[in-house]
Amino acid sequence: MNASIPQSVTLFHRSGTISLDMELLGEEPLSIRVEGKPYAVIMRTPGEEIAHVAGFCLGEGIIDSPADYASIATCDAESTNVVTVTLDPSRRKSIGGILDRRTYISQTSCGLCGKELIQDLYQEIRPMPAGTVVSISMVLRCLDSLSAHQPLRSRTRASHAASLWDAQGNLKTVAEDIGRHNALDKAIGRAFLDRLLPQTAFLIMSSRLSYELVQKAARARIPVIMSVSRPTGLAVELAARLNMGIACLAPGEGVYIFCGHERFRLD
Repeated sequence: MNASIPQSVTLFHRSGTISLDMELLGEEPLSIRVEGKPYAVIMRTPGEEIAHVAGFCLGEGIIDSPADYASIATCDAESTNVVTVTLDPSRRKSIGGILDRRTYISQTSCGLCGKELIQDLYQEIRPMPAGTVVSISMVLRCLDSLSAHQPLRSRTRASHAASLWDAQGNLKTVAEDIGRHNALDKAIGRAFLDRLLPQTAFLIMSSRLSYELVQKAARARIPVIMSVSRPTGLAVELAARLNMGIACLAPGEGVYIFCGHERFRLD
């Protein structure tokens, strides 16, 4: 399994055709098993499977801290398409409802309106405490440097990236994937496993921002999100309820701030 795959391509243009080699982004299914039972199958770019599953489980509420799992491991040394999570017995007992559900909260919203969904999430996730404030110019510098940490994008022009930074603008972790949700799970999972989440002040996404990404950031206790594209209305509503700051690029060198204005500082 490869994160990128060589592909022969024919380029058509006015003066004729050219044959050339190109790298395409890889995509494989990842089966996640919790306590020996299937929990979810997701499509992702191969790589960082353990971190990916750790971030996914944190976002789902299956784990809250590294002490909650006994192991996270691939089922077969030759295959990384199946990862099994074994929980600490006390954690397993406390989240029986989540495991019995075996689905995403974002996939159980059929028949719910946006306000009902936000209310459900709000009851499940604690609002962020006040305190974290980031410099807008610093966040923009970090965003400008993001492409330097995207080797897959430089080769394939097809991957999303999620990066975590501390309040001084130091990169803590970055991940790429064909899916933006997967990229965020991988980045959060790596920081979680390396005990770096408490140092994380803000998240930068190379993609648009949906409410599921806000949910994942909130579960990881990341109070500020900056994205290249605009967020959805539901993402802003959830972030505002959870006392988070959301911003994205504006034309020129500007920034749109959608909520949590007090978390952004103008230099």
